[in-house]
Amino acid sequence: MANVSVYNMEGKEVGKMDLNDAIFGVEVNEHLVHLAVVQHLAGKRQGTQKARTRSEVSGGGKKPWRQKGTGHARQGSIRAPQWKGGGVVFAPVPRDYTFKMNKKEKRAALKSALSSRVSEEKFFVLDELKLDEIKTKQMQAVLDNLKVSKAIVIIDGDDKNVIMSAKNIPNVITASADMLNVYDIMKYSTVIVTKAAVAKIEEVYA
Repeated sequence: MANVSVYNMEGKEVGKMDLNDAIFGVEVNEHLVHLAVVQHLAGKRQGTQKARTRSEVSGGGKKPWRQKGTGHARQGSIRAPQWKGGGVVFAPVPRDYTFKMNKKEKRAALKSALSSRVSEEKFFVLDELKLDEIKTKQMQAVLDNLKVSKAIVIIDGDDKNVIMSAKNIPNVITASADMLNVYDIMKYSTVIVTKAAVAKIEEVYA
């Protein structure tokens, strides 16, 4: 069973904590992690690009000139791709880029992402994360105490003070323990999580 240090908001070690190996100690499946990241990015694509083909541009109802005798190459329509204002060859059309991943695959990918952060020692557990008010300076102080500059902060529930205090800090985002995704865990080099959030993760994803 993985054993990690528990820190307070001043960055001092205050204890140890055992993590559930079924979530934080699995063998990393790089293929599923990659697939989950690609799926997340594909879901963010608008897919609204569009260009007109030769059948959609205006004009070109007749041949520009007769077939023979002009000295020009033969042309059938000014809507052809080689003409200025003509249609686009294999033009892009609106489409949906999303694709499906099975629930078990998603869960395995998330466990792999969390396990990789634990094995890389980029997984910090806080005994608690409580801010008296919305203050970016206080949140930055917690990060400085942990010597972290780029992180995803996982909390249990919806703590407005923590969420809003972290909002203006570059390369730092917050996430709820029951709404995690592989992309954010892999994008941000360090995971900071409260003890309550660890318990919630183990409850939701076990």
